[in-house]
Order: sequence, then C-alpha cells, then structure tokens
Amino acid sequence: MTDDAPNGQAIGSALAAGLYIVATPLGHARDITLRALDVLGAADMIYCEDTRNSAKLLTYHGIKTPTAAYHEHNGAKARPKILAALAAGRKLALISDAGTPLISDPGMKLVRDARAAGHAVTAIPGASAPIAALSVSGLPSDRFTFAGFLPPKSAARQSALENLKAARGGTLVVFEAARRLPALLDDIAAVYGACEICVARELTKKFEEVKSGALDDLRAYFAAQAPRGEITVLIALPPETALGAAEIDAMLVDAMASMSRRDAVQAVAETSGQSRRTIYARALRLDDGARDAKAQADKEEEKHATATAEKDD
Repeated sequence: MTDDAPNGQAIGSALAAGLYIVATPLGHARDITLRALDVLGAADMIYCEDTRNSAKLLTYHGIKTPTAAYHEHNGAKARPKILAALAAGRKLALISDAGTPLISDPGMKLVRDARAAGHAVTAIPGASAPIAALSVSGLPSDRFTFAGFLPPKSAARQSALENLKAARGGTLVVFEAARRLPALLDDIAAVYGACEICVARELTKKFEEVKSGALDDLRAYFAAQAPRGEITVLIALPPETALGAAEIDAMLVDAMASMSRRDAVQAVAETSGQSRRTIYARALRLDDGARDAKAQADKEEEKHATATAEKDD
C-alpha cells in the first residue's frame, strides 16, 4: 500500500491543480475519508449541488473553503467559468448533496468538458448509496445493474422494468421517492411477479431501515406505513439462463409428486425465477393434461375390455 495520491502528490502535501470529484457522506457526517477532508480543505473552491446542504457538513469538519453552486439548472452558465478557473491552474472540488457525485447527480458534462480541455480529473472515492445498500441487502452482489430513478408514471415505469429484464442475473438497483415507493413495488410485482427485494431507507441516518424479503411481504409492510426519506430499492433479477417450458414442466411434475401443488409452484417459481402466477398456470395445465390423459387411458381400457368380452361371447 502507498500513501501517494494518483496525481503524484503525497497526502498532506500541496494539492495539484485540477478537478476533484469528492464523495461525501450519505447522512452521517463522519462517513467521509481523511483524503476527502484534505482535498476539501486545500481546494480553492468547492462546487456544491446545494450550498446550504453542504455548509452543514463543511462547518462540522471545520472546512472554510469558499463554495459555489453547480447543479443541473445552472450548469450551462457555470461550466465556462469553472473551465476558465481550471485553465488558470486552480484546484476545484465537486461534491453532491450526499454520496458520490455523478451517481444520479449532475456533473457528467463538467467532467467530460474538463477532460476534453486536458485538465486533470481525480476521483476521491467514498460513500455511495447503491453500494452501501447492496452490501447489506443479502441479494446477489457479484453482478448488479444500477438504473437510477425510473420514470414517475406507472406505464413508463413498467416499460423500463420490462426492458431491464434483459440484464438477467444479479441485482437491479434503483432510486425512488418515498411517496412513490408503494406504486413502484406494485409495478415490480406486475412485471417480475414473485421475487426477492430489499428496500433500504435513510441509510446511515438516525431512522435507517433495511427491509429484505419476498416482494408481497414488503408491499404489505409499506402499504401499512408510509415510508419517508431517501429510498434505494434492490431487486433480485431472474437467473441469467432462463429455463425452457419443457424443463419447468419436468420440475413441476417432480415437485408435485412429493408435495402439494401450492408448495410445488412456490419451489419451482423460486428456482426458475419466473412469477408464481406463471408457474401456477403451468401447473394447472399439467393437472388438466394429466386428467385428460387418465380419462383417455380409462376410455381405451374400457374399450379394450368391451372388445375382449364380445370376442369371448
């Protein structure tokens, strides 16, 4: 391990000119790295998503660096000034209201333009809501898809969820406003059926809550009590290799030979990653087919018995 920063400047020495993308806490003020404090303290200017929110954190840590606003509404006007400051050899930091900048926060155009102009852009990593939520969710973490905020209207949201099915395997991570969480959970049920999810709320804050389990259970829980705060939702995606109809039918036949239809449907739904409704429909068709086959066999046996009796006569 080395204590040298990527730009060649040793930690604690003079900060090199350039743009620093600095991660800040999700909520708990002490969830910030020592290097982030060094950079924020040594920068010539800190650009904030909201200077009022950032002032609380900076005051807590005794940082007196001047601040200015940079957000999606003033970006076009602010970028030329920031690029001019970088060209003049200034040391600038960019932070968001919480977590890592550019993760569902403004800044992409600034980073792109700064790089195009040949300025150094350095990441100062730290807290990130998707990663924090994934680490405590209990859902697959070896592969995940981050989709940020989905559309606010149900039809468009369901369409987006349907398109995200292509990322089979692993976990889907999205952000949602607290007031829309119940509607999002309903749309997840409509598109994915039975699945395992995690709702992480107010991470690192006083009222932090992480609820993992079956989708229907969490729908009932949040329908009974309205959620508040910042919400991250994680969804266990169906397996990467979807089972074919013949394979699912074979699994159902085996399962129903040793357990009730209800339990067999639940077991196969969990194994296949398909909705319980879909598996239940297949189970009914198999039962109907089995009854039809038995009826046909009984009919053939009766016909054969009749023919044999007539021959004996």
